[in-house]
Amino acid sequence: MAEKVLSNKSNLNVLYEDNHIIIVNKRVGDIVQGDRTGDKPLSDVVKAYIKEKYNKPGNVYLGTVHRLDRPTSGLVIFAKTSKVLPRLNKLFVSKDISKIYWAVVKNQPPKKEDTLINWLKKNPKNNKSYAHNKEVTDSKKAILHYKTIKKLDNYFLLEVNLETGRHHQIRSQLSTIGCPIKGDLKYGFDRSNKDAGIHLHAREIKFIHPVSQITIHITAPLPIDPIWDACLS
Repeated sequence: MAEKVLSNKSNLNVLYEDNHIIIVNKRVGDIVQGDRTGDKPLSDVVKAYIKEKYNKPGNVYLGTVHRLDRPTSGLVIFAKTSKVLPRLNKLFVSKDISKIYWAVVKNQPPKKEDTLINWLKKNPKNNKSYAHNKEVTDSKKAILHYKTIKKLDNYFLLEVNLETGRHHQIRSQLSTIGCPIKGDLKYGFDRSNKDAGIHLHAREIKFIHPVSQITIHITAPLPIDPIWDACLS
């Protein structure tokens, strides 16, 4: 089943754009912001796109609202103006934004649908978050809701609704119930994917536009991959 994008150039899939915001579909392997690897971040790609499309002189403003892990794919929102950035940030802080993820996991979850509540503690040395059943020092409460939406030949497709946004939250919490995400060696899957990514995709986002006040509801096309294709068939 084909899914449409507004613009597709090199590693930039633009799904929505107006004068204030731009929403893109991140590929596996892209980094949202610059890091110590020195690899070109998605933010720079978006800036170059805006500069070329609108023939803008000088530097282009772009505000990063949130991030996605490098091995994941899906929706990323950027602010095109300094005016709208704090308004978008406020939506995330106040949880007035709905974020739906799709995850392909190894095992059938204990329940068809459930709410997971853990306290996550990040270890910076190995860049990993550990889930605890009760609060521990320097931990943060993490809440997500999942439901099983399809049984594949060897895997299960889950829809995940995030209530909090913690470091590696979905990856860590699903691992604690015996459901590591396909390709995620760090959290218990037994082998990596060929593209070094994992089968976790930021699928949908819904919010009230902070300027126009219209409802923005965007669905991100899935990566081209046999397993993802099976999720739509």
